Amino acid sequence: MAIEVNFEGKIALVTGASSGLGARFAKVLAQAGAQVVLAARRQERLKELRAEIESDGGAAHVVSLDVTDYASIKAAIAHAETEAGPIDILVNNSGVSNTRRLVDVTPDDYAFVMDTNLRGAFFVAQETAKRMITRAKGEPNKQHRIINIASVAGLKVLPQIGVYCMSKAGVVHMTKSMAVEWGRYGINVNAICPGYIETEINHDHFASEQGQALINMLPRKRVGKPEDLDGLLLLLAGDESRFINGAIMTADDGMSAY
Repeated sequence: MAIEVNFEGKIALVTGASSGLGARFAKVLAQAGAQVVLAARRQERLKELRAEIESDGGAAHVVSLDVTDYASIKAAIAHAETEAGPIDILVNNSGVSNTRRLVDVTPDDYAFVMDTNLRGAFFVAQETAKRMITRAKGEPNKQHRIINIASVAGLKVLPQIGVYCMSKAGVVHMTKSMAVEWGRYGINVNAICPGYIETEINHDHFASEQGQALINMLPRKRVGKPEDLDGLLLLLAGDESRFINGAIMTADDGMSAY
């Protein structure tokens, strides 16, 4: 039996959509037929991405979102639903990192990572889920999807990014908690844990001597591309994943296997 990927009639909110994986997730969902709401702080970049999606025949909207600001989260999600309609799919992607030994981490360093990666991700999911739960009470068979973007660093400690690892480990357990509480309302909550993925942000690093040394330590001596996550994204966002809830799915080319 063939599985058809068709998200027509679905509304997908993608946070951190201004670059990197977020931009790729938005394009893939739009190509599959979803109306995509692009959310981030960098509005000009979002408008450029919207133009790219629309030129390819897709539909996109832009909202301003700062995930470290609770009021911004509430306003952005309300704006998204006013612009596009009730959210069916949330790709909870906003994330930041810094490189510090733990003994050198300052309170500002810690807050910078935790406020975005864990606190921000939690309240984006919470505000979206509140609306999904309200709708589910009137439509018991309605399916919703929340996909939290964690990291292999949430499963495997990596050097000099300890606070980032801690934040993404929190996202892993957050995902499981949400799956348990919200599954009864037809909300499937899962997490993707990417390994090293090359984007415009880290391209120069991977091309450097230090980056090449890192690549040579990986199981198949290569890093991934954003498109390597397309299949997993479409699976978890689609109706076919109705029996997948609370899953923590790695896409790391075997990096976490040893």
